[in-house]
Amino acid sequence: MYLGVDIGGTFTDLVMMDEAGSLSTAKALSTPGELETGVLNAVSLAAQSRSMSVGELLSQVRIFGHGTTQATNALIERTGARTGLITTRGFIDTIGLQRLLGFSAGVPVDQLGWYSRRRYPDPIVPIALRREVPERVDHAGRILLALDRGAARAAVEELIEAGVETFAVALLWAFRNPAHEQAIGEMIRELHPKAYVSLSSEVSPIIGEYERTATAALNSYLALKVVSYLDRVETVLRDNGFRGKFYILNSAGGVMPAPEAARKPVLLVASGPAGGVLGSLQLAKALGHRNVITTDMGGTSFDVSLIVDGKPLVSASHEAGGYHLNTPMIDILAVGAGGGSIARVEDGLLRVGPESAGARPGPVCYGRGGTLATVTDADVVLGIISPDNFLGGRMKLDLEAAREAIRTQIAEPLGLGIEEAAAGIVRIVNGHMADTLREVTIGRGFDPRDFVIFAYGGAGPAHCAGYGAELGASRILIPATSMAHSAYGALASDVHHSSERSQLMRGGGSGRKPWEGIDVERVAEIFADLEARCIAGMERTGIAREHASVVRTVDIRYRRQTHDLIVNFPDGPVDAAAVRRAVERFEDDYEGLYGKGSGFSDAGIELSTFRMQATGHNMAPAPQWVGARHAPAPGSRQVFEPSVGTKIKAAVWQWLDLPVGHRIDGPAVIEHPETTVYVGVRQTALIDSTGNLSIDLAEAQQ
Repeated sequence: MYLGVDIGGTFTDLVMMDEAGSLSTAKALSTPGELETGVLNAVSLAAQSRSMSVGELLSQVRIFGHGTTQATNALIERTGARTGLITTRGFIDTIGLQRLLGFSAGVPVDQLGWYSRRRYPDPIVPIALRREVPERVDHAGRILLALDRGAARAAVEELIEAGVETFAVALLWAFRNPAHEQAIGEMIRELHPKAYVSLSSEVSPIIGEYERTATAALNSYLALKVVSYLDRVETVLRDNGFRGKFYILNSAGGVMPAPEAARKPVLLVASGPAGGVLGSLQLAKALGHRNVITTDMGGTSFDVSLIVDGKPLVSASHEAGGYHLNTPMIDILAVGAGGGSIARVEDGLLRVGPESAGARPGPVCYGRGGTLATVTDADVVLGIISPDNFLGGRMKLDLEAAREAIRTQIAEPLGLGIEEAAAGIVRIVNGHMADTLREVTIGRGFDPRDFVIFAYGGAGPAHCAGYGAELGASRILIPATSMAHSAYGALASDVHHSSERSQLMRGGGSGRKPWEGIDVERVAEIFADLEARCIAGMERTGIAREHASVVRTVDIRYRRQTHDLIVNFPDGPVDAAAVRRAVERFEDDYEGLYGKGSGFSDAGIELSTFRMQATGHNMAPAPQWVGARHAPAPGSRQVFEPSVGTKIKAAVWQWLDLPVGHRIDGPAVIEHPETTVYVGVRQTALIDSTGNLSIDLAEAQQ
């Protein structure tokens, strides 16, 4: 048995797979303050579905994968540990100064012109808890000024006296020579044995003084919250009979053992959104899809990512809580478009989002105190979502309240009928999402017609036919686990371990080919060392070398540029031919991203950071669908179709009653106890062999 759990703001989602590959889902209310209770409640619901006790179920679980928002919440709420930071003398303000655009970090693109929104983030380490010590290492790792151990010891003692719970040490060029950082780490452990310590040379051995400092500081800032939670949830599971492997979903492309997550909690900052992408990756592999656009439409945001040639796009650095970190993370673009997005009329124009009603008070139809019309209210008014069968009938929606909100706030100001106003809300939010999809595909040089859209999240299945058609896509796939897809990602993802090292190498220029002059032997030494580290990490997890695969990448830029591209380094021997192919791939990728002719080979190139990712393959079985033999006759209801602006009769099917191969012609509504799917006019849907819904848009595009 295999379990995956993901904790959201409202629900704790669980996906269960047995040895035959049969999938089932469960949802329990999240329990703020005691999230492990919500996890156990979800496990209890899964056990009840199989007429088992919690202990009986957990005793059969081989792998428990878990996505957690503990790191994210601690950062957003600024409830991390009291952290002290030790830096090189003269660099105490690095984390505060940030870089040029630090004051706009995290501000949505459409709000960058709002100067009142621009501000530096609240400090995770206030200046009173920062100390600097005399020492200096140069860019080659040579010690120019030996560490003043007396001053370092005094700095540690002062921070302990100030009540510091965790420490971060980030010295200049420490990734080239970590001796001084290691010495300070030993002092801290001697003087405060229980303190959590992050050394930048271990957490983030990458060039970039500010990003390395911020990453190390944030790692310690998040540590106590994350470590405490992981200990509690694993204890609860073990006390109730769990004897399998406990993995944590990270932001970089897989799962990791809980002890590894405790050492690098900064890798969990985007654990939740990454889960849906990783679940999509595993499903795409099983179905043979190489290029996928993942779309997660929840209550507040619309999260989009790309899987290209069987691999998710990963960024080397990212923003979190207003700080720039240089830990790898799946590249996810989030915009304010969700079921709770608020509709309003401004200057005679209908606008939707990015403001959201959230889970509380939520849409008007929820009856929880919400008064502002939202996208979900529009879905109910249009007849796409049934007010009597929401969440399988467990939650009744107030149709009349939704109609009244849209009438007074949208329809009357615009001189429209209620259904026409609701259709306008849906068309606008679908247009916003289609624009986002164009940004991540066409804007990066990809043709969206070469991709399959995966749609999941609470609202994604109800809107994907709209934004997919507007994008011009030919096919949409709604996973059988769409209502808990991040949890499926935690269950199905491979074990992931990565290692990086920065070393600047230059090639080309002065009439030479761009790869000429690169120290090939040094490149081979670096990759050999990184591979040894990654394989050692796999073996600590219990995964043998033969069950692991490695991928090499290198960050390359044209000389004197600021930003790099992460380029796949060829498999096989690391020799001059491999280096040449990597540089040629960089030039192809560069012109694919910025336009033909944009490359500048005559400038020469720079290799800055070498990376290795090891993947230990998940042994979980492929998912299988156990559906009905014959689908019962569908029901029907009137739906106001947004694309044609009129009421039409739509068939209403129950997803769990559909057999493999069953075809549904739109317009149609497909209901599941935990989601609703809408199939548009001239679109067709099909249940595939693993229970996913595949929507064909090709005919509708003609």
